[in-house]
Amino acid sequence: MVTLSADRARYDRATAHLDAPLAIVDLAAFDANAEDLVRRAGGKPVRVASKSVRCRALLERVLRLDGFRGVMSFTLAESIWLARAGVDDILLAYPSADRAGYAELTSDPKLARAITVLLDDPAQLDLIDAARGEAGTEEVRACLELDTALQLFGGRVRIGARRSPLRAPEALAAFAELVQQRPGFRVVGLMAYEGHIAGVGDSIAGRPFRSRMVQAMQGKARAELAGRRAEVVRAVRRVADLEFVNGGGTGSVESTVAEDAVTEVAAGSGLYVPRLFDNYRSFQGRPAALFAQPVVRRPGVGVVTVLGGGYPASGAAGADRSPVPYLPEGLRYDPQEGAGEVQTPLLGSAADDLLIGDRVWFRHAKAGELCERFAELQLIEGDRIVETVPTYRGEGRTFL
Repeated sequence: MVTLSADRARYDRATAHLDAPLAIVDLAAFDANAEDLVRRAGGKPVRVASKSVRCRALLERVLRLDGFRGVMSFTLAESIWLARAGVDDILLAYPSADRAGYAELTSDPKLARAITVLLDDPAQLDLIDAARGEAGTEEVRACLELDTALQLFGGRVRIGARRSPLRAPEALAAFAELVQQRPGFRVVGLMAYEGHIAGVGDSIAGRPFRSRMVQAMQGKARAELAGRRAEVVRAVRRVADLEFVNGGGTGSVESTVAEDAVTEVAAGSGLYVPRLFDNYRSFQGRPAALFAQPVVRRPGVGVVTVLGGGYPASGAAGADRSPVPYLPEGLRYDPQEGAGEVQTPLLGSAADDLLIGDRVWFRHAKAGELCERFAELQLIEGDRIVETVPTYRGEGRTFL
């Protein structure tokens, strides 16, 4: 069994000739995580979520694997960039107000065939039509989004992200009919992201009561959504020929693909396995993406200071949004300082074994956001770097 200390030794040897800060992806862990996602999907295709990867080389690596099909993108500009790079099946999972992008999409047959855009409001149709211009004659492939939130006590309590305004089967069907009747648009898909299931761990270390509460909530949410999603799909199929019904995320793969109405599942974070994905009963991945910060000070016994490291993740502010010191084991933040923009003190007995210039390896709280901090990823096999690949940022692409 590989130990964390052995992993640390491998990563240190592989990157010894480089100066930190730096970021790596352990390819053995990455590939094992990809295989596990395919296994969990039970024969339904996995659409890789690009926001959780943000590296074109690794997206291409995943798409070469059996069981993965298509990309779920996060902006229209990114979608166009990926399509021009050769990706031919892209679902834009968020509405866009990119008028220049829509003008480009609707005037290019290749882009129009490759990209499906998300719609949930008639005003979005107006924006696209206004952006078309005289050359924008291509038909727009449309995906409608279903609100997945669990509503309790007559809607007075809501659990889940505030995304689409479309919730009831009749509302989805009516909007689908509206889109179908609009010249230049065609409904080809449905999407529903159950973030309160897929993105919330149900086995939180040291918090058994909260874990049981999450499990109860998710059980009720899964049952409610499965019934409603099936009704929505039936209703929309009466007015549109659906090519796909997309659902889920890394944390809900098994329950999502168990629904007959779902034809594919989305996942991306499960490839890197950031720290927020440690708390699930249904799977246990291998941390694949890490970053290293160099030790630059030794303020005293049991303390070292590393350069930078204050890379918070998006979402509601809290301690769980900070990266976690990972290797060597036994380091923790100073509660008065936390993870700093320019320097980060770390406490613990392991600090006394670290010298100036040594590195501390961290795990980011979320997946792809790490790539917004680094221009390159060092791809590691064993104890050597086999390739250095650019992130989106390294290719000069900062889409958000």
